[in-house]
Amino acid sequence: MNKREPTDEPAVAGVILAAGTSSRYGGENKLLATLEGEPIVRHAARTLVHSSVDPVVVVLGHEADRVQAALEGLAVDPVVNEAYDTGQASSLRAGIEAVCDRGDVDAVLVALGDMPFVAPETIETLVSAYAAGAGEALAAAFDGDRGNPVVFDARFFDALTDVDGDIGGREIFLESDSSALIEVDDAGVRRDIDVPDDL
Repeated sequence: MNKREPTDEPAVAGVILAAGTSSRYGGENKLLATLEGEPIVRHAARTLVHSSVDPVVVVLGHEADRVQAALEGLAVDPVVNEAYDTGQASSLRAGIEAVCDRGDVDAVLVALGDMPFVAPETIETLVSAYAAGAGEALAAAFDGDRGNPVVFDARFFDALTDVDGDIGGREIFLESDSSALIEVDDAGVRRDIDVPDDL
């Protein structure tokens, strides 16, 4: 793949990880818990659908049919990760592979299905920072603390599909010499839903 010039408009795809078992949430699937009358995962997906990232792939696993039904009517491409119980890395792998199957992209923005409070403007800030050459692995940050989503340049795709367990892209981000935090005025990048009280 040719080195992208910062002046080019990059092709950035979106991947939403929505395959987990919600083990800390109790007996319910947290992605289907409602916030303002809609499932959490629908809030998270809509943020990407209404942004410039394209396509938007949603990786399903635990209760895949129910989660997919919660996304009905949104312009997302569902992909089922049959190995979802092995950890987040397998879902990240499934998402990256699905994006690559759909055509050439310069980067992927990875978001989490249990983070419904991320502002749409944050997505555009990250994409713009990537386009401007701020780095090749970019994470949203609030008050200096790293959060999500994260943008990975295509040069990391092989490494991202080769990780195991629950590490996901965190280790790759921390070890890269071209990673950067992108400060945003959005506390939502640090708010995920782990237990019912988080709502």
